[in-house]
Amino acid sequence: MKVAIISVSNKGQELAHDLKDNLDSDSTILKCDLYHKNVKKYFPILFYEYDAIIAVMASGILIRSIAPLVESKVTDPAVINIDDNGQFVISTLSGHLGGANEFANKVAALIDATPVITTSTDVNNKLGIDVLAKDLYLSIDNTKEILHFNKAILEGREISITLNPNRNFEYLFEYLNNVTLEINVSINYSSKVNTDEIHVSFEGHELILRERKVVAGIGCRRGKECKYIYNGLKKSLDDLKILPSRVNMLTSAEIKKDEKGILELSEKLNIPVEFVDIDKLKLFESSDVSKSEFVYSKFGIYGVCEPSALIMAGFDSELIYKKTSYDGVTIAVAVSK
Repeated sequence: MKVAIISVSNKGQELAHDLKDNLDSDSTILKCDLYHKNVKKYFPILFYEYDAIIAVMASGILIRSIAPLVESKVTDPAVINIDDNGQFVISTLSGHLGGANEFANKVAALIDATPVITTSTDVNNKLGIDVLAKDLYLSIDNTKEILHFNKAILEGREISITLNPNRNFEYLFEYLNNVTLEINVSINYSSKVNTDEIHVSFEGHELILRERKVVAGIGCRRGKECKYIYNGLKKSLDDLKILPSRVNMLTSAEIKKDEKGILELSEKLNIPVEFVDIDKLKLFESSDVSKSEFVYSKFGIYGVCEPSALIMAGFDSELIYKKTSYDGVTIAVAVSK
């Protein structure tokens, strides 16, 4: 997630700096930039350049600033609003698909504030179908149907989920078992459903949730044992709150193609592994990728786990977990659009 924090007062600016210090150490935050004053100038830029905006200011200033920019719950960034004293963190825009509700809870915990969530499903302890899709990195084919399904969920009606019997959906079942919000579902199976799809239906209405491709990039010292690579991967996935069964692919650079620990991990988790050509890594450019002079001095490339993950996740993919080191192992996670 790329985050912008914008403030208007000196007190708000101090809070913004403190918050940035906390967010910079979070592996799910790719970058966090600070802006101060000039809200009319900055908001039109922030709205399209960042996944989330933290506005430390009065709600009136925020609402008047973003009103002309709001387009759709599918494309609008998450926007949260904090008062200058840091007492309340309000999820203001894109609570579900944009992740503002979850992000508001995270930020509130960091500054010991009270999160304010107003979406109907959340305040009634219900699991919105768009929240499920967001949490499990699933795309929704017909977002106009979301309101219909969430209304049914609010009323306690039963939603039908149909899966392909040949696909391991452990991640979905574990999520439904562990989530604290309520949803009434029945599970059905049909070979007519594609293996990467989850069909959701209710009284003639249907949503198709499709898996976005989740790719874990791995870098490691030569000879690193499987258990250490697994531990690093598991810690990263725990931060993302997803199971290994949700990962579609493991990847690394071709210089690691005979790395026993990575090959054993692929077999252990039953997740395919692909190794990216050095030439592709040399040519790959992205402002989101961190550069290591040490790696460049040894292999002629600036990184392994981040570019490998982005390349294998496909065109226009994005990092959801920046390069993080675990005792000789580096992990990054990318997801397709």
